[in-house]
Amino acid sequence: MEFVQTDKAPKAIGPYSQAVKANGFVFCSGQISINPETGEIVGNTVREQTEQVLKNLFEVLKAAESDYSKVVKTTVFLADMSTFGEMNDVYEKMFNGHKPARAAVAVKALPKNVLVEIEAVAIY
Repeated sequence: MEFVQTDKAPKAIGPYSQAVKANGFVFCSGQISINPETGEIVGNTVREQTEQVLKNLFEVLKAAESDYSKVVKTTVFLADMSTFGEMNDVYEKMFNGHKPARAAVAVKALPKNVLVEIEAVAIY
């Protein structure tokens, strides 16, 4: 097992790793829309936040010797399911035709009151 850490994505805000590599898989912790350089939340809309979330997730994947094209499954957490379409538009664009398995759920609240969080499992 190998723990993954990169300064190009937000530092973990609790006792967990950005990702863990094990047996050919990368298990990425949920990413939110924090700018890794400033520590500030990026965006006021689900569209803006989803873009930053995926940028962060893709940096973690890169640090784990993987990338978006090797993602097997994602889980999307939304503060409001009515914003699913906006998130989905950005998600589709940034995954550039790659279609991993996915679940999307609405939750009562997310860390730092963001609108979206995404976690992933990939191969490397």
